[in-house]
Amino acid sequence: MSTTPTSAIPRSIATPCVQVCIVDGESSLCLGCYRTLSEIADWSSLTDAQRAGVMADLPARQALIDPVKLGL
Repeated sequence: MSTTPTSAIPRSIATPCVQVCIVDGESSLCLGCYRTLSEIADWSSLTDAQRAGVMADLPARQALIDPVKLGL
């Protein structure tokens, strides 16, 4: 019986992505997850601490977007 070492198993990365990828021109934030394009592009290479920092900032970022654009 063959077993796979745990180091070979890819680790899941938490992401705020909701697959609504529309960038707001005024705020430069994604209307789905509130990240910047550079944060989205670099997400898999960020450290856990860096991702946690971005995740902590996301709720406040919603206020930077015109509610009409969010359908509110």
